[in-house]
Amino acid sequence: MSDEGSQLNAAFVMPAEILAEVYGPEGVAEVGRMGRLVHPPLDREDLMANAHPWTKIVDVLFTSWGAPVMDAAMLRRFPKLKIVFYGAGSSRSLVTPDFWERNIFLTTAAAANAVPVAEYTLAATLLGLKQAWSSARRTQSGQTFSRRPFEPEGAYGARVGLVSLGLIGRLVRERLGAFDVEVVAYDPFLTSREFAELSIEPLSLAELFATSSVVSLHTPALPETVGLITGKLVASMKKNATLINTARGALINEGELCAVLRERPDLQVVLDVTYPEPPSPDSALYQLPNIFLTPHIAGSRGRERRRLGESMIAEFDRFRRGEALQHTVSATQASQMA
Repeated sequence: MSDEGSQLNAAFVMPAEILAEVYGPEGVAEVGRMGRLVHPPLDREDLMANAHPWTKIVDVLFTSWGAPVMDAAMLRRFPKLKIVFYGAGSSRSLVTPDFWERNIFLTTAAAANAVPVAEYTLAATLLGLKQAWSSARRTQSGQTFSRRPFEPEGAYGARVGLVSLGLIGRLVRERLGAFDVEVVAYDPFLTSREFAELSIEPLSLAELFATSSVVSLHTPALPETVGLITGKLVASMKKNATLINTARGALINEGELCAVLRERPDLQVVLDVTYPEPPSPDSALYQLPNIFLTPHIAGSRGRERRRLGESMIAEFDRFRRGEALQHTVSATQASQMA
């Protein structure tokens, strides 16, 4: 790490529209005050297509969505690189084994990006417990103002099941603490002690689906989690239950999901992600009345993206002062991100 007395050479590499949303001119100027900007911000295509001698002196690289992949060829262009500040969520596609061999620090805005996902999940959970999605559809399509046939259960005393307790899952659990609900979870990587510290009862995946009024998915898409959510699990859900997916579409066997939903009109499914994404034009996801589909909007959008840049600038300030970093990511953590 650095110290406050030495000036670090910094650069921004990302698409102009992402730079404007995540950092803006104010953020770029702030980094310039903390260090030395060696070149105006540029995008990945310009960096890769043209010779840029200034890359040889860069200590600090700021990037985000649209980042260059940090492979051996790219790293040779940045021989002095000490740290990458990634102003986005998952860095899984950014880094390679060559990156980790260089012992470069990686810090990301995953924690900041988790905030709007948790907020979306909280809203969907509370609306699900009120049967709001189904009630609105029935009211508008039938032009009848009635709570029947699916009387809302409400939030008080309801069980909410979280599948995985990573950054987002834990934040959702924290947000749900303000409400009179019981939170349970499935996460095979957590110990009993960790569950106890979070005040969450651990359940098997089957029991969680069968007993929860709302199930929310927060699992990364790994080889062992693709297709984790089967039709059998969905079919086991309680009457009027809600399934929420803001993680990755590949977690759900969508063919089996759709088959169950045709037989279970009482179930509500809120999908912010699909596989493939977007769905094919003839996908049943567009057609089934008990699926509520949003186009991957749960993560940081619009003004929310400025939170990501602010997080990385604050981390840069800690780095240049020689203070402990708060958002570093290891090789193992990066490989397990969604």
